[in-house]
Formats: sequence, structure tokens, C-alpha cells
Amino acid sequence: MSAQGAVEAALMAALKGHAALTGATNGVLLAGTGRATPPYVRLGESIAADWGTKDARGREIRVAVTLVDQGESAVRLHRLMAMAEEAIEGMARDADGWRLASIAFLRSRVMRDAAREWSGMIEYRVRAIETPPGP
Repeated sequence: MSAQGAVEAALMAALKGHAALTGATNGVLLAGTGRATPPYVRLGESIAADWGTKDARGREIRVAVTLVDQGESAVRLHRLMAMAEEAIEGMARDADGWRLASIAFLRSRVMRDAAREWSGMIEYRVRAIETPPGP
């Protein structure tokens, strides 16, 4: 599997496996696969760059997770974002042929649209090294 695919699968498993987050939201979705009633979590697009060494393939993958909520304030959204960060930072380090060498928070942004929905975007950088196939 590609590094991007492996990281996205591990990220979805981590988000869906976080009991507090899934209990407080109406779904964890991949980008472009539909929409749930707020609050929900959506794994956005990712971008990858080379991060290899002389003898191993490696990728640096940037991923964005967006949480969507409604309400007068963003208080609940901030709690959900903290849960998502906890899930991401605790995700499994072995991902379908790739070893996740580091998972680093890059930035977050909270905004409100005209429909009065709050969106909180969290961006992470994941560095992965391909693991050799077993014997």
C-alpha cells in the first residue's frame, strides 16, 4: 500500500477507535464520502513528499482533519478538537508496510461560516519509512 493510503487508514482507525470522540460525534468520514449531521469529523486530503534515505523509501505526509459543529460558540468544537488530537497522536506506529517515525502537530484553525457552522481544522505532519517485507 502507498504511504498515503497506509497513513490515512491508520488515521481513520485511530479516530474511529477513540471512544470519547466517536461518542460525541455523528460520524468519522473520508473527504468526499458524504456528510453527517454536526458534530462530525472529516479526514481531508493529504499531500506527500519524499522523505527517504539512501537505503529506504520514506514519505512525509501532511494530513488535515476537520471537525464540524453548530452552536453559538466554539466551546464544544474545541473539546472535540482536543479529542481528535489525542487520537491522532496516539495512533498505531506500524501501518501496512510503513513505520510512522514521527507524528507532529503543525497548526489548527477555527472558523465559522454563513450557515452558522463551526469548522475546526487540524493539520499534522506524519513521517513514514517503508518497512521491508518479513521472511
